[in-house]
Parts: sequence; structure tokens; C-alpha cells
Amino acid sequence: MKKLGFILMAIAAIAVGLLVGTLNSGPVQLDLLWIQFELPLGLALLSGFALGLVTGLVMLYISRILPLRFQLRKARAALARFDSPDQQDTPELNLPDD
Repeated sequence: MKKLGFILMAIAAIAVGLLVGTLNSGPVQLDLLWIQFELPLGLALLSGFALGLVTGLVMLYISRILPLRFQLRKARAALARFDSPDQQDTPELNLPDD
């Protein structure tokens, strides 16, 4: 089911990309301070969208996912210490010999 969903989403993304590229085929000049070049408007729009998406995902990873991973690592380390205490911490029981 996941594979079918992925295929449908890929087809939809390709269709939207082709539609945007076809309807916005006029040239646009980009000036990036030291570099100037000309691109089709559709490519510039899709590139801007992709760059914004990647930037947002990186910021989400840094602000939400990375702290949760650190918290999980600390919790797992604390659980490992709790489950297997050192031999020095547990007193030995001296049972009398009968």
C-alpha cells in the first residue's frame, strides 16, 4: 500500500512540475549579486519551492528532532544503568554455611 501511495505521489509531483513548467515558460533573469543568469520562470518557481522545502525540513530537524534524539539517548543510557548496576553498588549476601 505504501508503494502504491509513493508511486501516485511521484506521478502527481511530475504532473505538477510539467504543468508549472509549461504554463510558465517565459524567461526570467536572476541576479545573485556576483552571478547573473536567465532561467525559465517555471524552473525558477520550482527551484524556489524545493529550496524552501529543504530549508524548512533542515530547520525542523535541528529544532525538533535532534533534541528529541538527544533526550532519547540520555533516557536509554539511564535505563541501561538502572537495569545493570555495577557490582560495587550491590552488597553481596553472606549466607551462613549449614
